[in-house]
Amino acid sequence: MARPLRYQTAGESHGPALVAIVDGLPSDVVVDAARVNAELARRQGGYGRGARQRIETDVAEFLGGLRQGRTIGSPVAVRIANKDNRIDDAAKTPPVTRPRPGHADLAGSLKYLVPDCRGTLERASARETAARVAAGAVARSVLDHFGIRVFGFVRGACDAWSDMPIRANELDALVAARDASEVYCPDAGVDKKLVDLIFKAKTEQDTVGGWCEVHVFGAPPGLGSCMNWEDRLDARLAFAVMGIQAFKSVEIGLGRECGARFGSAVHDAIHFDESARGESHLGYARPTNNAGGLEGGMTNGMPVVVRGTMKPISTLLRGMPSVEFGTHEPVQSAYERSDVSAVAAASVVIENVVAFEVARAFLDKFAGDSLGEVRRAYEGFVAAARRI
Repeated sequence: MARPLRYQTAGESHGPALVAIVDGLPSDVVVDAARVNAELARRQGGYGRGARQRIETDVAEFLGGLRQGRTIGSPVAVRIANKDNRIDDAAKTPPVTRPRPGHADLAGSLKYLVPDCRGTLERASARETAARVAAGAVARSVLDHFGIRVFGFVRGACDAWSDMPIRANELDALVAARDASEVYCPDAGVDKKLVDLIFKAKTEQDTVGGWCEVHVFGAPPGLGSCMNWEDRLDARLAFAVMGIQAFKSVEIGLGRECGARFGSAVHDAIHFDESARGESHLGYARPTNNAGGLEGGMTNGMPVVVRGTMKPISTLLRGMPSVEFGTHEPVQSAYERSDVSAVAAASVVIENVVAFEVARAFLDKFAGDSLGEVRRAYEGFVAAARRI
């Protein structure tokens, strides 16, 4: 019996390892370990990262769920070792009693009734996203079998913003340009501005956030549902993106700009092109994609477009006004080794959590215990939909 696709992570920032367990994958899906490791390596990169990335070399160790590189239908377990494993060394992980504004420190200490932020920050740390990247990279192996491609990048930060269009027929070139960028922005002019921004923040002992964007090409119509609110794919995507550490907003397609326009300038006109029946939109082409490929909580065959806003890192080298637990005296917040900017890494995380949700919606619609069953369901649906 096919199970809904889901995942869970475990592990702390300075614990022995991070673990991801992905359940609900059909059997016979080829999982490329090199591709998973490439995503983990990308998450560690980007201009503005801190010293932690020079310590760790994230590599996925598959503990279960695969035989000769293929899923067998059981949960896939992935372990990512932490070289900086010192959580039980009191001298190296001392109590944190000066909470950092913007971090989970204060809220966590009050929630768990402990005057030491260490336990909260160990799990709240963005180090946990390595496990989520691994889960997404494993799940998108399903999408690979059906020609669905996912592309994430940095759109900008502060006053540096790229208007570069993202088109399916240019995807290979865009991937190459992104991967050549120090900040994972395929727009060369904006790339330079972002590097300058991050360098300025570093010299001023400050931090930088930014905007990350994901495009999903090739998804068929009908993923998600309009029948129940929790099954709406746009809601599930928003939930997944807002679950990433430091993300404060999510937009689908035109996003907040919808509020500044009349309906005639927002909704995407529908045209039909018989010669484009083979495209993911099945011939129902749109001259614009303001909806971001989602209408009524379902994919409409156009590219899915999701953007997330990452706030600046909460740990500033110069600190911020805070208080000392116990005395309540004013102090500067604690400093934990951190990044100046992790927006490049965040673009890898959002890319993979979006991919996971699309894969989950895909398997919800085309459920099967084996990849062959999934393929037959998918091909049957597409053949029927092309007759509408």
